[in-house]
Amino acid sequence: MDGIVIIVRSFYFDLHTWAADEPEIWGPWVAPCPVPPGELRGLGKRRRRINERSADRTRQRQPLMPVLVQHIEDRYEYARALLERASTAAEGDSFVLNGRTYRRVTTAHDRHRQRSRGYLPVRVADEKTGEIIHAEAHEEQTFWEWACIETLRHSGVRIEEMCELTHLSIRQYQRANGEVIALLVIAPSKTDRERVIPMSAELFHVIASVIRRHTRSGRTIELIKRFDYHDKVWSAPLPFLFQRQHGSTWRVISPATVLHQLRRRCEELAEHHPQFRTVRFTPHDFRRIFATELVNSGLPIHIGAALLGHLNIQTTRGYVAVFDEDVVRHYTAYLANRRTLRPGDEYRLAGTEEWQEFEEHFDKRKVELGSCGRPYGTPCQHEHACIRCPMLNVNPTMLDRLNEIETDLLARRDRAEAEGWLGEIEGVDMTLTFLRAKRDEAERQARRPVASLGIPSLPPRRQVI
Repeated sequence: MDGIVIIVRSFYFDLHTWAADEPEIWGPWVAPCPVPPGELRGLGKRRRRINERSADRTRQRQPLMPVLVQHIEDRYEYARALLERASTAAEGDSFVLNGRTYRRVTTAHDRHRQRSRGYLPVRVADEKTGEIIHAEAHEEQTFWEWACIETLRHSGVRIEEMCELTHLSIRQYQRANGEVIALLVIAPSKTDRERVIPMSAELFHVIASVIRRHTRSGRTIELIKRFDYHDKVWSAPLPFLFQRQHGSTWRVISPATVLHQLRRRCEELAEHHPQFRTVRFTPHDFRRIFATELVNSGLPIHIGAALLGHLNIQTTRGYVAVFDEDVVRHYTAYLANRRTLRPGDEYRLAGTEEWQEFEEHFDKRKVELGSCGRPYGTPCQHEHACIRCPMLNVNPTMLDRLNEIETDLLARRDRAEAEGWLGEIEGVDMTLTFLRAKRDEAERQARRPVASLGIPSLPPRRQVI
């Protein structure tokens, strides 16, 4: 109800403003606003209650998100392994996968399709339940579930923005030292403003996997039209990334499909995790959790607002679940006071030397085991104890070096036990814990297949004679 009252009241005030600029057009339409100021009494209090409920929703779902993500990733990995084993098995052969026995089967309909189209679907039968599984369709479904969820949680985009991503949304920026940074262009959506976000390694892997799936048979991404249910218009033919084949027709994945997928996965998890019996995820929950983690990790909130596409920083503050109101007020006052004390020449354009210093900072973050993620202009706060530092991103090519460091640490621990150095033992154990966690993450990245994005080039313009 508050939204309707505000829209009506704002419309009448807009008429007054337009009539002042162009009285000959808007003057006849000016009338007193039918919504009195008393109708908005208590609006601020109701808005605060809404923000509190939204923050509580985010706090409930943030600790459950790793469980949901792991479940979806495990389903995709299992479906992919099932398809690989079934594709190499002959008809009637049995094989065991994770303790379950499957048998390759072929139905009469599949034989008819093979004679007419030359294509034989890959189907298996579960020996325990007797269920017949279309391995290719199952792997296709689990892949798109994984791709949608990973894109939402690593980019923080709205669901309609994700559905509008195309092959042309991928850009790259090359620094002076040759380093290439992948960018993702988000088409104008709710705020009607285009924005560009840098892609993390995880997001880059997901987008590359989507492109590789579309182009694995040597063809290009299909040019299809997408219907916008908000504007009620069809788009131009574009190479949408999140599109699937339904029969002989290619269609863009709809937001409702993603919502249904999340609901089904939460229902599956509810059988083993009681928390999911009363909690359901929506695509926008991943956006709110993304904003919360950005701010909690130390990113300035105005930078987070730019990445999320918010025109007002107050909107971003409403997304952050654990950002205390007093902290926001004092921090804003601190920034305002600091800007008044700073000299005006600090707001000039960056010079050549300053820009070179900015780029050299990223070169100095490269260390033996990988790269450091500390912010610009800050020194190393952990005295170069990189193994323990949470800002260290280990390069998968340095796994052998990590194993050497672990062997050395184990030898130091044996010596400390023999000498009775309890403090040294505690320190070595802590270092080993960090080392093994970083090695597991590096091994996980190493298992990911490397793929080229294949950024397309725009066709040359035709000259009109």
